[in-house]
Amino acid sequence: MKFRAARHTKDLNRIIDFYGRVLGLKVLGEFRDHYDYNGVFLGLPGADWHLEFTTSGITPVHYPDDDDLLVFYAESIEEFNAIKQKFIANRVRPVPPKNPYWRNNGITFTDPDGFRIVISLLRIAPKNLLDK
Repeated sequence: MKFRAARHTKDLNRIIDFYGRVLGLKVLGEFRDHYDYNGVFLGLPGADWHLEFTTSGITPVHYPDDDDLLVFYAESIEEFNAIKQKFIANRVRPVPPKNPYWRNNGITFTDPDGFRIVISLLRIAPKNLLDK
């Protein structure tokens, strides 16, 4: 089984920039004018998952709350710190998570549509990751 999470967005270019340049996902494919939709597939080559973002003439009606999360797991503390620094260098500030678990086990950011993403470690470190 493979996994795709799909979401309609207001601004496809901002989403591509955020998930591509800032988070480091790659454009795996895209489409234009497919039943009046444009879209992009973002992920990591060879992975069994990807994100799909679409736009159309219809404005999305989303109400993300603080518990709507995409969680990405870094495989090492070095990768975690590199991702965290890339967000900070791009002026994407962390936001306090609603769930206290993520306060101690990750760092939370908000994407251009207002949805939250968490960066955590594949193996949770014993100390608060925000202190590093």
